[in-house]
Amino acid sequence: MALQAELPVGSTATGGAVRRAQVSAMECALFAQFGRRRILTTDEVLFQRGDTGSSMFIVISGAISLDFGPGQAPKQLGANDFFGELGLLIDSHSRSSAARACCTTELLEVSCASFHRLIDQDPATVVFFLRRTLWRVVSSEQRLISQLSRRNEELEVALGNLYSASHELQHTRELIYTDDLTGMGNRRALTVYLQNAHRSDRRPQGLLLIDCDDFKGLNDSQGHLAGDHMLQCLGRVLTSVAGKDDIACRLGGDEFCVLLQEADPERLARVAGFILEAVRGLVAFPGAMPGACSVSIGLVLMDGRDHWNDAYSRADSALYEAKRLGGGRMQWTPG
Repeated sequence: MALQAELPVGSTATGGAVRRAQVSAMECALFAQFGRRRILTTDEVLFQRGDTGSSMFIVISGAISLDFGPGQAPKQLGANDFFGELGLLIDSHSRSSAARACCTTELLEVSCASFHRLIDQDPATVVFFLRRTLWRVVSSEQRLISQLSRRNEELEVALGNLYSASHELQHTRELIYTDDLTGMGNRRALTVYLQNAHRSDRRPQGLLLIDCDDFKGLNDSQGHLAGDHMLQCLGRVLTSVAGKDDIACRLGGDEFCVLLQEADPERLARVAGFILEAVRGLVAFPGAMPGACSVSIGLVLMDGRDHWNDAYSRADSALYEAKRLGGGRMQWTPG
């Protein structure tokens, strides 16, 4: 009990007594008989984090800073504080921190061999010191577990926030590039598609410009809900003909377009024919909802030199000609 009475005592945040990582006067005198004194100059590094070691150190005077790495506050030690004691107990122990002198500092270094001689000299004192050392290790492990648990909770919250932000970002992106009524791409999506095609030098080869025939008459006779239904059905048809490298989008009102990455006259005509037949089917099958109209399609073959505005202008001219001829048909403009 006399040994315990000499231990330095501090206090916890809650006011309870706690033994500090210091040696008593009796222990210091005993270690001094076997240890080696060392003098460190200001900012001199004693060891780095990850270095192996087999010695313990006691601060006689001055101060030592222990750096445990990113995210952890450094710890400053003063007179009678000891550190590195696990080097005495574990072979090839890796230092968990870097040790640096804050000012001119005198240390007492106790090697593993010296510690074994010290055990023979005064086993009772050494046993008591080891009990405190183990208590310190256990306390450190408990603090570490608590910190890791708290950080894990913080990480879960951060990941949850990141997921929510990512979801909101994706939702916002969909709102920006998606037509509300049909779920297709809109003009912004078309712009991004054309920009990406230009950067990758893989420009589309075929353009279909689609427009409903007498869409105003449909709205006037059947109502705007019928008109919206027609646009949604047409959007699904156009989306079905666009491959993974193509795009189908609503330009506005009842005007749509399909850009095909790979196209020749046969494919363009085949796709346009499918669209015309599918739209005719909207009013042809038994029990079909009233409120569908035919569509006209302008077709243009494109090459790498075509600018979008030029290709669109030619397709628009072809579309106008298809309408002039009565609608419900495709019309070519030479590419």
